[in-house]
Amino acid sequence: MGDSRSEQRVVVVGAGMAGVQTAVHLREQGWPGGIRLIGSEPHQPYDRPPLSKAVLLGKSEDAAFDVDFGSLGVDLELGRDVTGLRTAERMLETGAGPVAYDHLVIATGAEPVRLPGSEGVPGVHLLRTLDDVARLRPVLAAQGEVVVVGAGWIGAEFTTAARESGCGVTVVEAADQPLPGVLPAEVAEHMRDWYEQSGARLRTGVSVRSVERGGVLLADGTRLAADAVVVGIGSRPATGWLSGSGIELGPYGEVLADDGLHASAPHVYALGDCASFPSARYGERLLVHHWDNALQGSRVVAANIGAETLPDGEAERAVYDPVPYFWSEQFGRFIQYAGHHGAGDEMVRRGDPGEAAWSVCWLRDGVLTALLAVGRPRDLAQGRRLIERRTPVDPGRVADAEVPLKKAVRESP
Repeated sequence: MGDSRSEQRVVVVGAGMAGVQTAVHLREQGWPGGIRLIGSEPHQPYDRPPLSKAVLLGKSEDAAFDVDFGSLGVDLELGRDVTGLRTAERMLETGAGPVAYDHLVIATGAEPVRLPGSEGVPGVHLLRTLDDVARLRPVLAAQGEVVVVGAGWIGAEFTTAARESGCGVTVVEAADQPLPGVLPAEVAEHMRDWYEQSGARLRTGVSVRSVERGGVLLADGTRLAADAVVVGIGSRPATGWLSGSGIELGPYGEVLADDGLHASAPHVYALGDCASFPSARYGERLLVHHWDNALQGSRVVAANIGAETLPDGEAERAVYDPVPYFWSEQFGRFIQYAGHHGAGDEMVRRGDPGEAAWSVCWLRDGVLTALLAVGRPRDLAQGRRLIERRTPVDPGRVADAEVPLKKAVRESP
């Protein structure tokens, strides 16, 4: 391990958005030492959101990041699995031998939850990687009958692509509503009609008992014929390789990072889908599985690695407390969500959910905490700024869809 900054090496595990952008921001912020980026997939690092959209439909062949790793002086190692971590020795264990580090960044993302009993069954697919997309493209081209398990974000986006390709689609969701655990029933229920309008069939409140060649058997005894089954029932942090490392993990297997995205061991950081962080803004620990979280967190990790190697007082420690943001394209609609709402927050509707464009806001003590915008990007942009600034708003004005959110600010007495 090096003594001077230029002799120290940062090792980043995970070549997705979080890992790639951490390497980029380290160079942008003047990091002079080595950077080693290790990815488990053999492909050039790529962006994931286009996979369920343009890449899946064949409208785009390339989701690779536009990053020249060579010119940045980043050593890129692909197709290399990391199997363990020895923090006392500052040493990674990999299938190709040990890797020493001065500073370690854990950015291994999340892995899809598999449907019990489905592994090894022909015709069962996941949608997480570039290889998954390559296997699913022929499914869409065949225009056969597809069963989608899970009516979450991925299920809805794949259903959209499958219907656009001419496939027959039945979506099975064990919960009583689409997007369970994400949106309250009174909001998500309006999205049920989107499936029917697209020509897809949505069955809620019934789980899959088993998957077999040629279809699925539901818990109520119904058999659904299928040429392919696509499973989208959630994801979990990809942190199994940290078992026995001493890195503290949370209830979902996520790395428990602090508000500077430091893990529980010295010189180790964690961000993105595999890490949770305490939010002073919302008064709870957040685990955010979205693209923007990976992008924003990388700036903080890069800044804190730089600050850690400077003499005391020369650099200020960066704190991570973002307004979470997410977007989705499904059924011809552009959906955006910013913030984080709780069960006790006041829900205020803006516009008619039966129309093409509408929003829902959540307030706590007169301050906007979260906003869902369907086809109303201006609401999202203005609402996000109000959330960031904790600006008090007037609920009556918020509810008036004709009033711009920036003009819903509560007037001082």
